[in-house]
Amino acid sequence: MEKQKRAYTAQERRLVLDCAMQAGSILLKNGAEIFRVEETVARMCTHYGVESEKAFVLSNGIFLTAGSGNEPFYAKVQHIPVSGARLDRVAAVNQLSREIEEKDLHPQDVRQRLMEIERMPEKPALIKLLASAAGCGCFCCMFGGSLRDCIGAFLTGFLLYIYVLKLFTPHLSKIIGNIGGGALVTLSCMLLCGIGLGESMNSMIIGSIMPLVPGIAFTNGVRDIADGDYIAGSVRLLDAILVFVCIAAGVGLVITGCHGLTGGRLL
Repeated sequence: MEKQKRAYTAQERRLVLDCAMQAGSILLKNGAEIFRVEETVARMCTHYGVESEKAFVLSNGIFLTAGSGNEPFYAKVQHIPVSGARLDRVAAVNQLSREIEEKDLHPQDVRQRLMEIERMPEKPALIKLLASAAGCGCFCCMFGGSLRDCIGAFLTGFLLYIYVLKLFTPHLSKIIGNIGGGALVTLSCMLLCGIGLGESMNSMIIGSIMPLVPGIAFTNGVRDIADGDYIAGSVRLLDAILVFVCIAAGVGLVITGCHGLTGGRLL
């Protein structure tokens, strides 16, 4: 026999709507697709008996309303700036949504779990630096670099993420930061090639700029457009293309400057 669901009070249903908004915000802020946000909000509300829920999700905001003759009226708008991805938080919210249906968690417990997910710590800085360096070395190998090129890309990736953590993220805008990152990578690869720690500067540069490339944002933008969310998908694609252009501008500025100063002898 199917287990009968308990009846929730008006105050508990309002808490459910707050939890649904918070869960959607965590997902959207940390790189989830639009359809995933809408589905999670709808599933949470439906499970707790909120049938009048209506959610409208954009790439940088959520509009959530509810209310009928049998349910309390609710309306909330939350702006969510476009930022980086934290897929561990997305996975945690997905797991929580499954547990809600399997274990019938009380809304207060759900609220507590969501607060814990928002407080999930980031990876230590050393882990990020090593991951960036290893990723750059592997990408350089994928693009045809030699062993010396991969070692140079490894060192460049390590240096790049020091720049990201200490200067780009806390102090610079997205445009200036990505231009500076592209320039730093290009200059570092030139210097490493100049001292013999590298043979193909092209492979080193391509491999080393990969930590700056917004792959998740670009992929999600394409998926959102494919799902019919044209506004949100277009915003994400535009944001990703802007980053691509800024990285290319940084690389091009350094190459053009060095070509003008040296007559192309370093290239």
